Amino acid sequence: MRIPAHSVCTAIRDDIVSGVFERGARLTEEQLARRYGVSRVPVREALRTLESEGFVVTRRHAGAHVAEPTEQEAADLLDMRALLEPLGAARAAQRRTEAHLKVLRGLVRLGQERARRGQGEDLRSLGGWFHETLAQASGSPALTALLTQLRHKIAWTYAVDLPALPVEAWAEHGAIVDAVARGDAERARALTALHAERSLPLHRLKRPERRVRVSQHAVNTTSARN
Repeated sequence: MRIPAHSVCTAIRDDIVSGVFERGARLTEEQLARRYGVSRVPVREALRTLESEGFVVTRRHAGAHVAEPTEQEAADLLDMRALLEPLGAARAAQRRTEAHLKVLRGLVRLGQERARRGQGEDLRSLGGWFHETLAQASGSPALTALLTQLRHKIAWTYAVDLPALPVEAWAEHGAIVDAVARGDAERARALTALHAERSLPLHRLKRPERRVRVSQHAVNTTSARN
């Protein structure tokens, strides 16, 4: 069975973001094919995709390597998010479906509950799902793809602290959903911009770690069939 290149791409990207493959590390087709239990064909396609996304660079006579973003490039990621997330929220207010609203409201309820209980790790996951769903509600596949790529790259380059007052942060999420539900594009845009601005101090640049990690990742062939 041929494993789709997008599944291999996801696996490699996850390992880059988590630091299994350090910045500047060489990535050979043979090494990756053996690691994920696939042929070199989907690996080659995945590396091309990851290069277009900025996670991988190809050097003449040296092959593919994990990219090494500069501090300026990392700062640009947050600037782009500050522009695109409010646009996504405004589009969501115009194009969201009832299904999107149901998921968003459910995530807000869970987030507020976990915030009151101080369950920080749950809040990280819920926050990611919230922003992913809000992007999908924009009804723009291109914008959703850009925001998804930005989230991956921000997770790669920054460590993000939990807010000191998580209940207030989730109240902001709730206010965004209320604006989206009412179809108020400008309010949704403004609230999302403010939310992004308030999260900026929580971001700390990751410093490259020079150590060897044990490879344990494998491509999920079950999900690849779905």
